[in-house]
Amino acid sequence: MSDIRPHEIMVPTSAPDDARLHFIGRIHTPWNDRKDCPRQGKQDGPECRIQVFEPWVPALKGIEEFDQIEVLCWLDQARRDLVVQNPGHSDRTFGTFALRSPVRPNPIGTVAAKLVSIDGATLVVRGLDCLDGTPLIDLKPDRCSFTPKAPPKPSS
Repeated sequence: MSDIRPHEIMVPTSAPDDARLHFIGRIHTPWNDRKDCPRQGKQDGPECRIQVFEPWVPALKGIEEFDQIEVLCWLDQARRDLVVQNPGHSDRTFGTFALRSPVRPNPIGTVAAKLVSIDGATLVVRGLDCLDGTPLIDLKPDRCSFTPKAPPKPSS
């Protein structure tokens, strides 16, 4: 992983000692190469599939009630050693934490995806921006869509 763009800064890192995540599924998209992957997912993008593994399938109960879901994934093909990056679409440099780049010390990707349908343990969604085969970390209702019911008002 020595592809450094001009003005990027790399730091030495040791082999990752990850947080022992449990990958709960796998994401299937049309993209096999980062250069083909969209920079940001779009709600009108192609349909993608999220395969949830056992024993996590029962955790999908009720997710069909949401139009959007937050997808958290492990960007397993991303480098982890850049602290300053020069995005390909810009002449400027930015600190890693000022970008949504997949290149991060802990390459966790997040995206709000449109839930199209569910077929057993497979979710069909639109709006993803990750490579085919990306490991799934978690799914959550989109924070903007999730509104808890208001408590009942006391009677007067």
